[in-house]
Amino acid sequence: MKKTVPDDDNDRISARNLYWQGYSCAEISRRMSIPYGTVDAWKRRDQWDDASPVIRIDSAIDTRLQKLISKEDKTDKDYREIENLSRVLERTARIRNYGKTGKEADLNPNIDKRNEAKHKKAKGKNALTEEQVEQLVDAFEKGLFRYQVEWAKAKKYRERNILKSRQIGATWYFAREALIDAITTGDNQIFLSASKAQAHVFKEYIIAFVRDVTDVELKGDPITLWNGATLYFLGTNSKTAQSYHGHVYLDEYAWISKFLEFRKVASAMATHKKWRKTYFSTPSTINHDAYTFWSGASFNKGKAKANRVEFDVSHMALRHGAKGPDGQWRQIVTVIDAEEAGCDLFDINQLHLEYNDQDFANLFMGEWVDDTASYFTFDELRRCLVDSWEEWEDDFSPHGKRPYGSLPVWIGYDPSESGDHASIVVVAPPKVEGGKFRVLEKMNVVGTDFHQQAEVIRQLTQRYNVTHIGIDTTTIGKGVFEMVRAFYPAAVAITYSVEVKSRMVLKAKQLISKAQIEFDSGWSDVCMAFMSIRKTSTPSGRQQTFIASRSKETGHADVAWAIMHAIDKLDFLDFTETGADPSGNTNRQSIMEIF
Repeated sequence: MKKTVPDDDNDRISARNLYWQGYSCAEISRRMSIPYGTVDAWKRRDQWDDASPVIRIDSAIDTRLQKLISKEDKTDKDYREIENLSRVLERTARIRNYGKTGKEADLNPNIDKRNEAKHKKAKGKNALTEEQVEQLVDAFEKGLFRYQVEWAKAKKYRERNILKSRQIGATWYFAREALIDAITTGDNQIFLSASKAQAHVFKEYIIAFVRDVTDVELKGDPITLWNGATLYFLGTNSKTAQSYHGHVYLDEYAWISKFLEFRKVASAMATHKKWRKTYFSTPSTINHDAYTFWSGASFNKGKAKANRVEFDVSHMALRHGAKGPDGQWRQIVTVIDAEEAGCDLFDINQLHLEYNDQDFANLFMGEWVDDTASYFTFDELRRCLVDSWEEWEDDFSPHGKRPYGSLPVWIGYDPSESGDHASIVVVAPPKVEGGKFRVLEKMNVVGTDFHQQAEVIRQLTQRYNVTHIGIDTTTIGKGVFEMVRAFYPAAVAITYSVEVKSRMVLKAKQLISKAQIEFDSGWSDVCMAFMSIRKTSTPSGRQQTFIASRSKETGHADVAWAIMHAIDKLDFLDFTETGADPSGNTNRQSIMEIF
Protein backbone atom coordinates (compact mmCIF):
# COMPACT_ATOMS: atom_id res chain seq x y z
CA MET A 1 0.00 0.00 0.00
CA LYS A 2 1.45 3.39 -1.05
CA LYS A 3 2.27 6.13 1.42
CA THR A 4 0.00 9.14 1.12
CA VAL A 5 2.42 11.60 2.81
CA PRO A 6 6.11 10.67 2.32
CA ASP A 7 8.85 11.69 4.77
CA ASP A 8 10.51 14.31 2.60
CA ASP A 9 13.89 14.37 4.35
CA ASN A 10 14.70 10.68 4.62
CA ASP A 11 12.62 9.28 1.76
CA ARG A 12 13.79 11.93 -0.65
CA ILE A 13 17.48 11.13 0.02
CA SER A 14 16.85 7.38 -0.10
CA ALA A 15 14.96 7.71 -3.38
CA ARG A 16 17.79 9.82 -4.86
CA ASN A 17 20.40 7.28 -3.83
CA LEU A 18 18.38 4.46 -5.37
CA TYR A 19 18.07 6.47 -8.58
CA TRP A 20 21.83 7.01 -8.69
CA GLN A 21 22.26 3.27 -8.18
CA GLY A 22 20.35 2.69 -11.44
CA TYR A 23 16.74 2.22 -10.34
CA SER A 24 14.01 3.89 -12.43
CA CYS A 25 11.37 6.20 -10.90
CA ALA A 26 8.74 3.46 -11.31
CA GLU A 27 10.95 0.91 -9.52
CA ILE A 28 11.65 3.38 -6.71
CA SER A 29 7.91 4.13 -6.39
CA ARG A 30 7.08 0.46 -5.97
CA ARG A 31 10.04 -0.27 -3.71
CA MET A 32 9.37 2.64 -1.31
CA SER A 33 5.55 2.73 -1.64
CA ILE A 34 5.68 6.37 -2.74
CA PRO A 35 3.50 7.77 -5.55
CA TYR A 36 5.27 7.83 -8.88
CA GLY A 37 4.46 11.53 -9.38
CA THR A 38 6.23 12.42 -6.13
CA VAL A 39 9.42 10.54 -7.08
CA ASP A 40 9.39 12.07 -10.56
CA ALA A 41 8.90 15.57 -9.09
CA TRP A 42 11.90 15.11 -6.74
CA LYS A 43 14.04 13.95 -9.65
CA ARG A 44 13.23 17.04 -11.73
CA ARG A 45 13.32 19.55 -8.89
CA ASP A 46 16.64 18.32 -7.43
CA GLN A 47 18.18 17.66 -10.87
CA TRP A 48 19.28 14.13 -10.09
CA ASP A 49 20.43 13.56 -13.66
CA ASP A 50 22.76 16.57 -13.57
CA ALA A 51 24.67 15.53 -10.46
CA SER A 52 28.39 14.80 -10.97
CA PRO A 53 29.88 11.40 -10.11
CA VAL A 54 31.69 12.99 -7.14
CA ILE A 55 28.44 14.24 -5.62
CA ARG A 56 26.78 10.84 -6.14
CA ILE A 57 29.70 9.07 -4.45
CA ASP A 58 29.71 11.57 -1.58
CA SER A 59 26.02 11.01 -0.99
CA ALA A 60 26.37 7.24 -0.89
CA ILE A 61 29.35 7.46 1.47
CA ASP A 62 27.54 9.94 3.71
CA THR A 63 24.57 7.64 4.03
CA ARG A 64 26.75 4.66 4.84
CA LEU A 65 28.84 6.60 7.34
CA GLN A 66 25.78 7.84 9.20
CA LYS A 67 24.57 4.30 9.51
CA LEU A 68 27.92 3.04 10.78
CA ILE A 69 28.48 5.94 13.17
CA SER A 70 25.02 5.55 14.72
CA LYS A 71 25.61 1.85 15.30
CA GLU A 72 26.03 1.16 19.02
CA ASP A 73 28.18 -1.99 19.07
CA LYS A 74 30.79 -1.40 16.40
CA THR A 75 33.14 -4.16 15.31
CA ASP A 76 36.76 -3.76 14.15
CA LYS A 77 35.48 -4.21 10.64
CA ASP A 78 33.07 -1.28 11.15
CA TYR A 79 35.90 0.99 12.35
CA ARG A 80 38.10 0.05 9.37
CA GLU A 81 35.23 0.80 7.00
CA ILE A 82 34.61 4.18 8.65
CA GLU A 83 38.31 5.05 8.25
CA ASN A 84 38.40 3.98 4.63
CA LEU A 85 35.22 5.84 3.73
CA SER A 86 36.54 8.97 5.43
CA ARG A 87 39.65 8.83 3.25
CA VAL A 88 37.49 8.56 0.15
CA LEU A 89 35.54 11.63 1.28
CA GLU A 90 38.84 13.54 1.57
CA ARG A 91 39.77 12.61 -2.00
CA THR A 92 36.39 13.59 -3.43
CA ALA A 93 36.64 16.92 -1.60
CA ARG A 94 40.00 17.57 -3.34
CA ILE A 95 38.46 16.64 -6.69
CA ARG A 96 35.64 19.18 -6.13
CA ASN A 97 38.17 21.90 -5.29
CA TYR A 98 40.23 21.03 -8.37
CA GLY A 99 37.08 21.39 -10.48
CA LYS A 100 36.66 24.92 -9.16
CA THR A 101 40.30 26.14 -9.23
CA GLY A 102 42.08 23.92 -11.75
CA LYS A 103 45.09 23.83 -9.41
CA GLU A 104 46.91 20.51 -9.30
CA ALA A 105 47.83 21.21 -5.66
CA ASP A 106 44.15 20.76 -4.74
CA LEU A 107 44.44 17.12 -5.79
CA ASN A 108 47.68 16.55 -3.85
CA PRO A 109 48.36 18.65 -0.75
CA ASN A 110 52.11 17.83 -0.97
CA ILE A 111 52.57 19.09 -4.51
CA ASP A 112 53.23 22.70 -3.50
CA LYS A 113 56.08 21.55 -1.27
CA ARG A 114 57.47 19.31 -3.97
CA ASN A 115 57.33 22.04 -6.61
CA GLU A 116 59.00 24.42 -4.22
CA ALA A 117 61.81 21.90 -3.71
CA LYS A 118 62.13 21.34 -7.46
CA HIS A 119 62.46 24.99 -8.36
CA LYS A 120 64.54 25.88 -5.38
CA LYS A 121 68.25 26.00 -6.15
CA ALA A 122 69.92 22.88 -4.85
CA LYS A 123 72.18 23.50 -1.89
CA GLY A 124 75.68 22.17 -1.50
CA LYS A 125 78.56 21.40 -3.86
CA ASN A 126 77.63 19.65 -7.13
CA ALA A 127 73.99 19.47 -6.04
CA LEU A 128 71.05 18.79 -8.34
CA THR A 129 67.36 19.25 -7.63
CA GLU A 130 64.81 16.51 -8.14
CA GLU A 131 63.64 18.24 -11.29
CA GLN A 132 67.20 18.44 -12.69
CA VAL A 133 67.75 14.75 -12.02
CA GLU A 134 64.57 13.97 -13.95
CA GLN A 135 65.75 16.18 -16.82
CA LEU A 136 69.08 14.35 -17.02
CA VAL A 137 67.43 10.93 -16.94
CA ASP A 138 65.08 11.99 -19.72
CA ALA A 139 67.92 13.45 -21.82
CA PHE A 140 69.98 10.29 -21.37
CA GLU A 141 67.21 8.01 -22.61
CA LYS A 142 66.58 10.07 -25.72
CA GLY A 143 68.62 9.59 -28.87
CA LEU A 144 70.35 6.31 -28.03
CA PHE A 145 71.24 3.95 -30.84
CA ARG A 146 69.97 0.39 -30.55
CA TYR A 147 73.35 -1.05 -29.59
CA GLN A 148 73.56 1.49 -26.76
CA VAL A 149 70.14 0.37 -25.58
CA GLU A 150 71.50 -3.19 -25.55
CA TRP A 151 74.40 -2.01 -23.38
CA ALA A 152 71.89 -0.47 -20.97
CA LYS A 153 69.89 -3.70 -20.76
CA ALA A 154 73.11 -5.66 -20.09
CA LYS A 155 73.61 -3.75 -16.80
CA LYS A 156 72.00 -6.75 -15.12
CA TYR A 157 75.29 -8.63 -15.69
CA ARG A 158 78.14 -8.09 -13.27
CA GLU A 159 80.68 -7.95 -16.11
CA ARG A 160 80.23 -6.48 -19.58
CA ASN A 161 82.99 -6.87 -22.17
CA ILE A 162 82.53 -5.01 -25.45
CA LEU A 163 84.74 -5.09 -28.52
CA LYS A 164 83.82 -2.15 -30.69
CA SER A 165 84.46 -0.16 -33.81
CA ARG A 166 86.18 3.16 -33.25
CA GLN A 167 84.06 6.31 -32.95
CA ILE A 168 80.66 4.73 -32.24
CA GLY A 169 80.08 6.66 -29.01
CA ALA A 170 81.08 4.12 -26.35
CA THR A 171 82.95 6.50 -24.03
CA TRP A 172 80.21 9.09 -24.54
CA TYR A 173 77.51 6.57 -23.66
CA PHE A 174 79.18 5.01 -20.61
CA ALA A 175 80.02 8.44 -19.18
CA ARG A 176 76.32 9.29 -19.24
CA GLU A 177 75.21 5.87 -18.02
CA ALA A 178 77.51 6.11 -15.01
CA LEU A 179 76.37 9.65 -14.21
CA ILE A 180 72.70 8.64 -14.26
CA ASP A 181 73.50 5.72 -11.99
CA ALA A 182 75.36 8.02 -9.60
CA ILE A 183 72.63 10.68 -9.33
CA THR A 184 69.79 8.18 -8.95
CA THR A 185 71.41 5.61 -6.63
CA GLY A 186 74.31 7.39 -4.92
CA ASP A 187 76.75 4.69 -6.09
CA ASN A 188 80.41 5.52 -6.74
CA GLN A 189 81.68 5.35 -10.32
CA ILE A 190 85.32 4.66 -11.24
CA PHE A 191 86.64 5.46 -14.72
CA LEU A 192 89.93 3.87 -15.75
CA SER A 193 91.85 4.22 -18.96
CA ALA A 194 95.32 3.73 -20.34
CA SER A 195 96.25 7.18 -19.01
CA LYS A 196 94.72 9.78 -16.73
CA ALA A 197 94.39 12.13 -19.70
CA GLN A 198 92.28 9.53 -21.49
CA ALA A 199 90.21 8.87 -18.36
CA HIS A 200 89.41 12.57 -18.18
CA VAL A 201 87.55 12.28 -21.47
CA PHE A 202 84.80 10.70 -19.34
CA LYS A 203 84.92 13.72 -17.06
CA GLU A 204 84.63 16.16 -19.96
CA TYR A 205 81.59 14.29 -21.33
CA ILE A 206 79.90 14.27 -17.90
CA ILE A 207 80.53 17.95 -17.16
CA ALA A 208 79.29 18.97 -20.62
CA PHE A 209 76.17 16.78 -20.34
CA VAL A 210 75.12 18.21 -16.96
CA ARG A 211 75.90 21.77 -18.03
CA ASP A 212 73.95 21.48 -21.29
CA VAL A 213 70.85 20.01 -19.62
CA THR A 214 70.74 21.82 -16.27
CA ASP A 215 73.22 24.75 -16.45
CA VAL A 216 74.96 23.25 -13.41
CA GLU A 217 78.78 23.13 -13.60
CA LEU A 218 80.17 20.07 -11.81
CA LYS A 219 83.54 20.69 -10.20
CA GLY A 220 86.32 18.79 -8.51
CA ASP A 221 88.61 15.87 -9.21
CA PRO A 222 87.23 13.49 -8.16
CA ILE A 223 83.70 14.85 -8.51
CA THR A 224 81.75 14.35 -5.30
CA LEU A 225 77.97 14.75 -5.68
CA TRP A 226 75.50 16.05 -3.12
CA ASN A 227 74.09 12.55 -2.54
CA GLY A 228 77.44 11.08 -1.53
CA ALA A 229 78.36 9.47 -4.85
CA THR A 230 81.92 10.09 -6.05
CA LEU A 231 83.18 9.93 -9.63
CA TYR A 232 86.86 8.94 -9.89
CA PHE A 233 88.96 9.45 -13.05
CA LEU A 234 92.15 7.38 -12.95
CA GLY A 235 94.98 6.19 -15.15
CA THR A 236 96.59 2.77 -14.93
CA ASN A 237 99.17 3.76 -12.35
CA SER A 238 98.47 1.14 -9.67
CA LYS A 239 99.71 3.50 -6.96
CA THR A 240 96.74 5.77 -7.55
CA ALA A 241 94.25 3.17 -8.76
CA GLN A 242 93.48 1.51 -5.46
CA SER A 243 91.61 2.04 -2.18
CA TYR A 244 88.43 2.95 -4.08
CA HIS A 245 85.19 1.04 -4.47
CA GLY A 246 82.36 1.41 -6.96
CA HIS A 247 81.20 0.47 -10.44
CA VAL A 248 84.27 0.23 -12.69
CA TYR A 249 84.50 1.36 -16.33
CA LEU A 250 87.74 0.38 -18.10
CA ASP A 251 88.18 2.15 -21.44
CA GLU A 252 90.42 0.91 -24.30
CA TYR A 253 91.65 -1.94 -22.15
CA ALA A 254 93.23 -3.70 -25.15
CA TRP A 255 95.87 -0.95 -25.25
CA ILE A 256 96.90 -1.06 -21.60
CA SER A 257 100.38 -2.38 -20.96
CA LYS A 258 100.39 -5.45 -18.68
CA PHE A 259 96.62 -5.48 -18.74
CA LEU A 260 96.10 -8.70 -16.77
CA GLU A 261 98.12 -7.32 -13.86
CA PHE A 262 96.18 -4.10 -13.83
CA ARG A 263 92.88 -5.95 -14.13
CA LYS A 264 93.54 -7.43 -10.69
CA VAL A 265 93.77 -3.92 -9.27
CA ALA A 266 90.64 -2.81 -11.12
CA SER A 267 88.70 -5.90 -10.05
CA ALA A 268 89.61 -5.27 -6.42
CA MET A 269 87.64 -2.01 -6.58
CA ALA A 270 84.52 -3.96 -7.54
CA THR A 271 84.91 -6.96 -5.24
CA HIS A 272 81.50 -6.64 -3.62
CA LYS A 273 78.70 -8.27 -5.57
CA LYS A 274 76.77 -5.01 -5.97
CA TRP A 275 79.48 -3.45 -8.14
CA ARG A 276 79.61 -3.90 -11.92
CA LYS A 277 82.67 -4.01 -14.17
CA THR A 278 82.48 -2.77 -17.74
CA TYR A 279 85.34 -3.34 -20.19
CA PHE A 280 85.27 -1.87 -23.68
CA SER A 281 87.89 -1.32 -26.35
CA THR A 282 88.91 -1.43 -29.96
CA PRO A 283 91.08 -4.55 -30.48
CA SER A 284 94.88 -4.34 -30.49
CA THR A 285 97.10 -7.34 -31.28
CA ILE A 286 96.77 -11.07 -30.68
CA ASN A 287 99.99 -10.92 -28.65
CA HIS A 288 98.45 -8.53 -26.13
CA ASP A 289 97.30 -9.79 -22.70
CA ALA A 290 93.86 -8.39 -23.46
CA TYR A 291 93.37 -10.94 -26.24
CA THR A 292 93.57 -13.86 -23.81
CA PHE A 293 91.07 -12.05 -21.56
CA TRP A 294 88.65 -11.48 -24.43
CA SER A 295 88.98 -14.96 -25.92
CA GLY A 296 88.63 -16.80 -22.60
CA ALA A 297 92.17 -18.22 -22.75
CA SER A 298 93.08 -16.57 -19.44
CA PHE A 299 89.97 -18.12 -17.85
CA ASN A 300 91.06 -21.60 -18.96
CA LYS A 301 94.70 -21.07 -18.04
CA GLY A 302 95.85 -23.49 -15.34
CA LYS A 303 92.76 -25.67 -15.60
CA ALA A 304 92.93 -29.37 -16.36
CA LYS A 305 91.95 -30.17 -19.93
CA ALA A 306 88.72 -31.81 -18.76
CA ASN A 307 87.72 -28.62 -16.92
CA ARG A 308 88.34 -26.20 -19.75
CA VAL A 309 85.35 -24.61 -21.46
CA GLU A 310 84.79 -23.48 -25.03
CA PHE A 311 84.32 -19.78 -25.80
CA ASP A 312 82.59 -18.71 -28.98
CA VAL A 313 83.79 -15.14 -29.52
CA SER A 314 82.84 -14.93 -33.19
CA HIS A 315 80.93 -11.95 -34.46
CA MET A 316 77.98 -14.18 -35.34
CA ALA A 317 77.71 -15.39 -31.75
CA LEU A 318 78.23 -11.99 -30.13
CA ARG A 319 76.59 -9.55 -32.49
CA HIS A 320 73.69 -9.01 -30.10
CA GLY A 321 75.60 -9.92 -26.97
CA ALA A 322 75.78 -13.21 -25.07
CA LYS A 323 76.79 -14.48 -21.66
CA GLY A 324 79.92 -16.64 -21.74
CA PRO A 325 81.04 -19.58 -19.57
CA ASP A 326 82.94 -17.14 -17.33
CA GLY A 327 79.80 -15.11 -16.58
CA GLN A 328 80.84 -12.18 -18.75
CA TRP A 329 78.39 -10.63 -21.17
CA ARG A 330 80.33 -10.05 -24.40
CA GLN A 331 79.39 -8.17 -27.53
CA ILE A 332 81.07 -7.19 -30.80
CA VAL A 333 79.77 -4.00 -32.44
CA THR A 334 81.25 -3.35 -35.88
CA VAL A 335 80.79 -0.17 -37.84
CA ILE A 336 78.29 -2.01 -40.03
CA ASP A 337 76.36 -3.15 -36.93
CA ALA A 338 76.34 0.44 -35.73
CA GLU A 339 74.99 1.71 -39.04
CA GLU A 340 72.25 -0.91 -39.09
CA ALA A 341 71.35 0.11 -35.53
CA GLY A 342 70.68 3.68 -36.63
CA CYS A 343 74.13 5.29 -36.37
CA ASP A 344 74.43 7.50 -39.46
CA LEU A 345 77.80 9.06 -38.60
CA PHE A 346 79.86 7.07 -41.09
CA ASP A 347 80.41 6.89 -44.82
CA ILE A 348 81.51 3.25 -44.93
CA ASN A 349 82.32 3.31 -48.64
CA GLN A 350 84.70 6.21 -48.04
CA LEU A 351 86.31 4.39 -45.10
CA HIS A 352 87.04 1.44 -47.39
CA LEU A 353 88.86 3.84 -49.70
CA GLU A 354 90.90 5.38 -46.89
CA TYR A 355 91.97 2.13 -45.17
CA ASN A 356 93.35 -1.12 -46.52
CA ASP A 357 91.52 -4.34 -45.76
CA GLN A 358 93.59 -5.30 -42.73
CA ASP A 359 93.39 -1.89 -41.08
CA PHE A 360 89.68 -1.57 -41.82
CA ALA A 361 89.06 -4.97 -40.24
CA ASN A 362 90.96 -3.95 -37.11
CA LEU A 363 89.67 -0.43 -36.65
CA PHE A 364 86.05 -0.92 -37.65
CA MET A 365 85.23 -4.66 -37.70
CA GLY A 366 86.56 -5.77 -34.31
CA GLU A 367 89.38 -8.00 -35.57
CA TRP A 368 92.62 -8.40 -33.65
CA VAL A 369 95.89 -7.66 -35.48
CA ASP A 370 98.73 -10.08 -36.02
CA ASP A 371 101.64 -7.66 -35.67
CA THR A 372 104.35 -10.17 -36.51
CA ALA A 373 104.63 -8.63 -40.00
CA SER A 374 104.87 -5.06 -38.65
CA TYR A 375 108.24 -3.34 -38.54
CA PHE A 376 107.23 -1.82 -35.20
CA THR A 377 105.65 -4.38 -32.83
CA PHE A 378 103.27 -3.59 -30.02
CA ASP A 379 105.61 -5.24 -27.54
CA GLU A 380 108.24 -2.57 -28.14
CA LEU A 381 105.74 0.26 -28.55
CA ARG A 382 104.08 -0.46 -25.22
CA ARG A 383 107.35 0.39 -23.44
CA CYS A 384 106.99 3.89 -24.87
CA LEU A 385 103.56 4.40 -23.31
CA VAL A 386 103.37 6.66 -20.24
CA ASP A 387 100.68 8.35 -18.19
CA SER A 388 101.75 11.80 -19.36
CA TRP A 389 99.75 13.80 -16.80
CA GLU A 390 101.60 12.04 -14.01
CA GLU A 391 105.01 11.30 -15.53
CA TRP A 392 105.52 14.76 -17.05
CA GLU A 393 103.78 16.94 -14.48
CA ASP A 394 107.04 18.59 -13.38
CA ASP A 395 107.54 20.54 -16.60
CA PHE A 396 104.47 20.02 -18.79
CA SER A 397 101.02 21.58 -18.25
CA PRO A 398 98.84 20.52 -21.21
CA HIS A 399 96.14 23.13 -20.49
CA GLY A 400 98.51 26.01 -19.77
CA LYS A 401 99.11 29.03 -22.01
CA ARG A 402 102.74 27.92 -22.32
CA PRO A 403 102.45 24.14 -21.82
CA TYR A 404 106.21 23.54 -21.89
CA GLY A 405 107.42 26.94 -20.75
CA SER A 406 110.45 28.20 -22.66
CA LEU A 407 111.92 24.77 -23.31
CA PRO A 408 112.45 23.91 -27.01
CA VAL A 409 110.13 21.70 -29.05
CA TRP A 410 110.06 20.37 -32.58
CA ILE A 411 107.00 20.21 -34.85
CA GLY A 412 106.29 17.57 -37.47
CA TYR A 413 103.62 17.95 -40.18
CA ASP A 414 102.30 15.26 -42.50
CA PRO A 415 99.51 15.84 -45.03
CA SER A 416 97.05 13.15 -45.93
CA GLU A 417 97.51 11.87 -49.47
CA SER A 418 93.80 12.53 -50.05
CA GLY A 419 94.30 16.11 -48.89
CA ASP A 420 91.29 16.20 -46.57
CA HIS A 421 93.21 16.27 -43.28
CA ALA A 422 96.71 16.52 -41.87
CA SER A 423 98.56 15.33 -38.76
CA ILE A 424 100.61 17.73 -36.66
CA VAL A 425 102.69 16.77 -33.62
CA VAL A 426 104.75 18.62 -31.02
CA VAL A 427 107.82 16.72 -29.82
CA ALA A 428 110.08 17.68 -26.92
CA PRO A 429 113.70 16.63 -27.55
CA PRO A 430 115.67 15.12 -24.65
CA LYS A 431 117.06 17.53 -22.08
CA VAL A 432 120.19 15.42 -21.62
CA GLU A 433 122.21 13.13 -23.82
CA GLY A 434 120.58 9.72 -23.95
CA GLY A 435 117.31 11.17 -22.63
CA LYS A 436 113.87 10.57 -24.04
CA PHE A 437 111.87 12.32 -26.71
CA ARG A 438 108.32 13.14 -25.67
CA VAL A 439 105.34 13.60 -27.98
CA LEU A 440 103.59 16.39 -26.11
CA GLU A 441 100.69 17.09 -28.43
CA LYS A 442 99.07 15.73 -31.56
CA MET A 443 96.18 16.89 -33.66
CA ASN A 444 94.36 16.19 -36.88
CA VAL A 445 93.35 19.16 -38.99
CA VAL A 446 90.33 18.33 -41.14
CA GLY A 447 89.71 20.15 -44.39
CA THR A 448 91.64 20.98 -47.55
CA ASP A 449 92.20 24.62 -46.58
CA PHE A 450 96.00 24.95 -46.47
CA HIS A 451 95.65 28.36 -44.79
CA GLN A 452 93.83 26.67 -41.92
CA GLN A 453 96.52 24.01 -41.55
CA ALA A 454 99.31 26.60 -41.64
CA GLU A 455 97.43 28.70 -39.08
CA VAL A 456 97.36 25.77 -36.64
CA ILE A 457 101.15 25.55 -36.90
CA ARG A 458 101.48 29.33 -36.43
CA GLN A 459 99.41 29.16 -33.25
CA LEU A 460 101.66 26.39 -31.94
CA THR A 461 104.67 28.66 -32.43
CA GLN A 462 102.92 31.16 -30.12
CA ARG A 463 102.40 28.57 -27.38
CA TYR A 464 105.75 26.76 -27.62
CA ASN A 465 109.39 27.66 -28.13
CA VAL A 466 109.62 26.00 -31.53
CA THR A 467 113.15 25.39 -32.81
CA HIS A 468 112.39 23.03 -35.71
CA ILE A 469 109.50 22.38 -38.09
CA GLY A 470 109.70 19.44 -40.50
CA ILE A 471 107.14 19.33 -43.32
CA ASP A 472 106.61 16.67 -46.00
CA THR A 473 106.67 18.53 -49.31
CA THR A 474 106.65 15.48 -51.58
CA THR A 475 103.15 16.22 -52.87
CA ILE A 476 100.44 18.53 -51.54
CA GLY A 477 102.48 19.56 -48.49
CA LYS A 478 104.26 22.15 -50.61
CA GLY A 479 101.40 24.60 -50.25
CA VAL A 480 101.45 24.46 -46.47
CA PHE A 481 105.24 24.65 -46.41
CA GLU A 482 105.31 27.94 -48.33
CA MET A 483 102.77 29.47 -45.95
CA VAL A 484 104.62 28.26 -42.86
CA ARG A 485 107.94 29.57 -44.17
CA ALA A 486 106.36 33.05 -44.36
CA PHE A 487 106.21 33.23 -40.54
CA TYR A 488 108.88 30.60 -39.74
CA PRO A 489 111.67 30.85 -42.35
CA ALA A 490 113.68 28.01 -40.76
CA ALA A 491 111.03 25.39 -41.62
CA VAL A 492 112.60 22.32 -43.24
CA ALA A 493 111.18 20.72 -46.39
CA ILE A 494 111.29 16.91 -46.47
CA THR A 495 111.15 15.39 -49.94
CA TYR A 496 110.55 11.66 -49.96
CA SER A 497 112.84 9.12 -51.56
CA VAL A 498 113.73 5.54 -50.68
CA GLU A 499 116.78 6.79 -48.78
CA VAL A 500 114.90 9.53 -46.86
CA LYS A 501 112.05 7.23 -45.91
CA SER A 502 114.43 4.50 -44.75
CA ARG A 503 116.47 6.99 -42.73
CA MET A 504 113.43 8.26 -40.86
CA VAL A 505 112.01 4.80 -40.15
CA LEU A 506 115.36 3.46 -38.92
CA LYS A 507 115.76 6.42 -36.57
CA ALA A 508 112.30 5.86 -35.16
CA LYS A 509 112.99 2.14 -34.81
CA GLN A 510 116.13 2.81 -32.78
CA LEU A 511 114.35 5.20 -30.45
CA ILE A 512 111.29 3.00 -30.01
CA SER A 513 113.21 -0.25 -29.53
CA LYS A 514 115.22 1.42 -26.75
CA ALA A 515 112.13 3.15 -25.29
CA GLN A 516 113.73 6.53 -25.94
CA ILE A 517 110.51 8.10 -27.16
CA GLU A 518 107.37 8.49 -25.04
CA PHE A 519 103.75 9.32 -25.72
CA ASP A 520 100.51 9.13 -23.76
CA SER A 521 99.14 5.67 -23.09
CA GLY A 522 95.72 6.76 -24.30
CA TRP A 523 96.95 7.40 -27.83
CA SER A 524 96.21 4.01 -29.33
CA ASP A 525 96.12 5.60 -32.79
CA VAL A 526 99.86 6.31 -32.53
CA CYS A 527 100.54 2.64 -31.82
CA MET A 528 98.35 1.58 -34.73
CA ALA A 529 100.08 4.06 -37.01
CA PHE A 530 103.54 2.67 -36.31
CA MET A 531 102.32 -0.95 -36.45
CA SER A 532 100.96 -0.35 -39.95
CA ILE A 533 104.50 0.29 -41.26
CA ARG A 534 105.95 -2.74 -43.03
CA LYS A 535 109.21 -3.49 -44.75
CA THR A 536 109.04 -4.35 -48.44
CA SER A 537 111.00 -4.16 -51.69
CA THR A 538 110.88 -1.38 -54.23
CA PRO A 539 109.14 -2.20 -57.54
CA SER A 540 112.52 -3.00 -59.10
CA GLY A 541 113.31 -5.39 -56.27
CA ARG A 542 116.77 -3.87 -55.87
CA GLN A 543 116.16 -1.94 -52.65
CA GLN A 544 114.33 -2.36 -49.37
CA THR A 545 111.84 0.33 -48.39
CA PHE A 546 108.91 0.84 -46.04
CA ILE A 547 105.26 1.16 -46.84
CA ALA A 548 102.50 2.40 -44.60
CA SER A 549 99.90 5.07 -44.58
CA ARG A 550 101.19 6.97 -47.56
CA SER A 551 98.17 6.22 -49.71
CA LYS A 552 94.45 6.78 -49.75
CA GLU A 553 94.01 3.32 -48.31
CA THR A 554 95.67 3.94 -44.95
CA GLY A 555 95.33 7.58 -43.98
CA HIS A 556 95.32 6.85 -40.26
CA ALA A 557 99.13 6.39 -40.05
CA ASP A 558 99.88 10.03 -40.86
CA VAL A 559 100.59 10.67 -37.18
CA ALA A 560 103.53 8.23 -37.26
CA TRP A 561 105.07 10.05 -40.20
CA ALA A 562 104.47 13.41 -38.51
CA ILE A 563 106.48 12.19 -35.50
CA MET A 564 109.25 10.99 -37.79
CA HIS A 565 109.29 14.37 -39.56
CA ALA A 566 109.79 16.05 -36.20
CA ILE A 567 112.62 13.81 -35.00
CA ASP A 568 114.34 14.01 -38.40
CA LYS A 569 115.92 17.11 -36.84
CA LEU A 570 118.12 14.55 -35.03
CA ASP A 571 120.59 14.61 -37.94
CA PHE A 572 121.93 17.97 -36.82
CA LEU A 573 121.07 17.88 -33.12
CA ASP A 574 122.89 20.48 -31.00
CA PHE A 575 122.78 19.73 -27.29
CA THR A 576 123.30 23.41 -26.49
CA GLU A 577 119.71 23.81 -27.66
CA THR A 578 118.31 21.00 -25.53
CA GLY A 579 120.16 22.00 -22.41
CA ALA A 580 122.56 19.05 -22.17
CA ASP A 581 125.79 21.03 -22.42
CA PRO A 582 125.52 24.59 -21.02
CA SER A 583 129.17 25.24 -21.93
CA GLY A 584 128.20 25.47 -25.57
CA ASN A 585 130.10 22.41 -26.76
CA THR A 586 128.18 20.27 -29.19
CA ASN A 587 127.99 16.53 -28.88
CA ARG A 588 127.07 15.55 -32.42
CA GLN A 589 129.30 12.47 -32.55
CA SER A 590 127.91 10.76 -29.45
CA ILE A 591 124.29 11.17 -30.45
CA MET A 592 124.97 10.01 -33.99
CA GLU A 593 126.62 6.87 -32.68
CA ILE A 594 123.13 5.68 -31.83
CA PHE A 595 122.60 5.21 -35.55
